[in-house]
Amino acid sequence: MPSASAKTPAVELEVGDRTIRLSSPDRVYFSERGETKLDLARYYESVGPGIVTALRERPCMLHRFPKGVDGPKVHQKRLPAGAPPWVETVRLHFPRYGLHADELCVTELADVIWAVQMSTVEFHPWNSRRADTEKPDEWRIDLDPMPECPFDRVRRGAETTHEILDELGAIGWPKTSGGSGLHVYVRIAPEWGFTDVRRAALAFAREVERRLPDDVTTTWWRRDRAPQDLFVDYNQNARDHTIAAAYSVRGTPRGTVSAPITWDEVADVAPQDLTIATMPDRFATLGDLHAGIDEAVFDIRPLLEWAERDERDGGETPPEPDRD
Repeated sequence: MPSASAKTPAVELEVGDRTIRLSSPDRVYFSERGETKLDLARYYESVGPGIVTALRERPCMLHRFPKGVDGPKVHQKRLPAGAPPWVETVRLHFPRYGLHADELCVTELADVIWAVQMSTVEFHPWNSRRADTEKPDEWRIDLDPMPECPFDRVRRGAETTHEILDELGAIGWPKTSGGSGLHVYVRIAPEWGFTDVRRAALAFAREVERRLPDDVTTTWWRRDRAPQDLFVDYNQNARDHTIAAAYSVRGTPRGTVSAPITWDEVADVAPQDLTIATMPDRFATLGDLHAGIDEAVFDIRPLLEWAERDERDGGETPPEPDRD
């Protein structure tokens, strides 16, 4: 390991037909086991088809850690300065403030590795694509445990989610969050705005809550939830709300990954074991477990009918959180 004052020479990475200069390759990003910036880039190369599928054509917020994950985090909406001309963007408008932002729009693996050069660890894409950023094509089910919620409760929430999706004829694609929760993605037709997709997500969350009333909550205010609750966070479908992409590394000292899993793995998955150190071999063996997601499109109309039923029965839809 070079001394703190030593300057490690940059390295050049060949990514497809691009050459990307990676500065400070030996800078430690993940303190638990000492993985470096170069290790991070090599990880994303190893899962290239998976991370590109997860990010392709989506506006993407970057979580950057210039000093490694134990240092300050930068939430970057706008594309960082100095991007090469081949890096593509998508323009987003934020009417509340009359502003816009040109966000990274990944179309190839080189975009991801260039973002790593700019100290990006986490990739947080929108659930819509640049062809129409106001029409989501991804419904996100976020099983978000409160601090004292046991992981067995998260597993039960995922199993019930799977059961309901099967009843609807929808295919769900599970993954770990890279933290203490689980996510399930469902591809949908980009025919509805964020308000309707969020209404559909809330209706689904309420059905999970009905089946697991002792485990699950859809309570809007965090202060009103019990410390042991599992919150089905339908708000991740609101405009400008993002969560870590499949295959995104998280900003933890261990270098955990938001990792696609099979439904059969839900019963015994250990999320802390899915890291930048272990995922390359897993990907080489299993391939991209989300590879078929774009072919499994679900029509959310049944969920909108559930939403109308709940509203007739007095179920209120909380106002949409504003991220502008």
